[in-house]
Amino acid sequence: MTLLEDTTMQRSHALAAMTGLAIGDALGMPTQSMSLAEVRADHGQITGFADAGPRQRIAAGMRAGTVTDDTEQAVMVAELLVEGDGRLDPTRFAEALITWERAMEAKGSLDLLGPSTKTAVQRILDGVPASEAGSTGTTNGAAMRIAPVGVAVPSDDLVRLVDAVQDASRVTHDTGLGIAGASAVAAAVSAGIDGATRTEALDAAVAAAALGASRGHWVAGADIAAKTTWARAHLRTVPAADRIDTVSRLIGTSVASQESVVAALALVGLDLDPWETLCTAASIGGDTDTIAAMAGAVLGAVHGPDAWPADAVTTVTTRNHLELGPLVDGLLALRHRA
Repeated sequence: MTLLEDTTMQRSHALAAMTGLAIGDALGMPTQSMSLAEVRADHGQITGFADAGPRQRIAAGMRAGTVTDDTEQAVMVAELLVEGDGRLDPTRFAEALITWERAMEAKGSLDLLGPSTKTAVQRILDGVPASEAGSTGTTNGAAMRIAPVGVAVPSDDLVRLVDAVQDASRVTHDTGLGIAGASAVAAAVSAGIDGATRTEALDAAVAAAALGASRGHWVAGADIAAKTTWARAHLRTVPAADRIDTVSRLIGTSVASQESVVAALALVGLDLDPWETLCTAASIGGDTDTIAAMAGAVLGAVHGPDAWPADAVTTVTTRNHLELGPLVDGLLALRHRA
């Protein structure tokens, strides 16, 4: 492969990763924070973009194909990384998060900051330095928006990649759990952009999660690397008809990193069609938009643009006014410089 071909491949896979994140987010929008029973009552099993249903509280009234905070905050991180020449300035990031939530509140949205990010932002408003505010954050907020770091940093040095993840997570999720979950997603995305298969990308995710677990502040919780290794193997033994129940009841679908990040990676490990994987993720209840968004970022990075139906790409980018190409180019410029 020539240098030009390699660069072209990386761009197409990086763009597919960011697009896959948005597609997964939009597929999971109508089912987010709902129980599995509620999802089945309102939607059955998700097979495509759907309007928010009668039991949807957070995204009430949203049209099919609309993204949520997962995509919006990932775009925010991408913009700040490009603006900061590869560094996510803690104070600048905290200010951007505060501004984003106030804008959401002003338009009456309930799709606000997650629990760890909300706590960190409040601590910043109370005078705690931005670099110290994330000492209790263990949820998946860092992982849901970390894909741009995976685009911006190569996968050949996982220590450097985890360093970048910790820098990007410090404001809100500076704990072993938060960093491990985000490191897993970033590493899988970065490895995919470098040409890894699904298995290789998931292996990189497990290795990065093991490194990330030793970073930041310790908080009790299941080890994400170990749980992902178990979940990848176990879910393959489960009959297809029972997989959604198994993910919901055994792996977990809450905002906890050791549940939702593991669920996303275990679903990726089934080697299903990427679109089918995201529809499954959107059907399992719990934090469906984030689980599907993380899975979408990894699958897009691994499979490139062929992962996503053209009409789905058109719907999600036009409905949400997403201009991902220039952002991806800026992130890849950082990657190539590294």
